[in-house]
Amino acid sequence: MPTEKVPLDRMRLDKWLWAARFFKTRSLATQAIDNGRVKLNGERVKPARDVKPGDRLDIHLGEIDWTLTVRALAMQRGPAPVAQALYQEDPASQARRQQQASDRKLATNPAATIKGRPTKRDRRQIHRFTDE
Repeated sequence: MPTEKVPLDRMRLDKWLWAARFFKTRSLATQAIDNGRVKLNGERVKPARDVKPGDRLDIHLGEIDWTLTVRALAMQRGPAPVAQALYQEDPASQARRQQQASDRKLATNPAATIKGRPTKRDRRQIHRFTDE
């Protein structure tokens, strides 16, 4: 019996996050949802909750906050361009992420504040300075 491809109208939230490449595994997506880092339409939900096109997701990954709208569903995890077509990020969220990225670039290197052995970069600077 051949399997027919039926267009999806809803799917599990953890599976969608995995297919959209926000998490490397479904279990990581499930953990994030359980820990409250993912909200569906402003509410804290369970991993098995259905997501459908038009739903709004708030995702908090480390220091990065995403606010996006689900545009499509996919049963398989595909390449990055396909995954990016599954959602549309809000302009305010995109501007906030770009600002956070520029702030991280301007921040001091944490390794520079640690006393102890010099890093490989530090050694190169020392050798250039002492002409060795």
